[in-house]
Amino acid sequence: MIFKAVHDGRPYPDHGHVTPRDWAEVPPRQVRLDELVTTKTTLDLEALLAEDSTFFGDLFPHVVVWNEVMYLEDGLHRAVRTALHQRSILHARVLVLDD
Repeated sequence: MIFKAVHDGRPYPDHGHVTPRDWAEVPPRQVRLDELVTTKTTLDLEALLAEDSTFFGDLFPHVVVWNEVMYLEDGLHRAVRTALHQRSILHARVLVLDD
């Protein structure tokens, strides 16, 4: 199993981090893939295979912790690529929301 679970949608409240500048304030740290719950059920194959998939975006996936659960909000293609390289840990920006 790659991820802890696969969900469709974000169960947590709006956190106000929308732009790359907002997320740049959140420092990256290591997270285990098997602790993540995805917020998307589909993967864009072009994003997965693109060599420059982070050219216009953040280098790090975005994770939101809410109710002690880690939700992968953005960067599903990066997480799957990490798993395909047989790695279980990736660096992500982790935003912790209060309950």
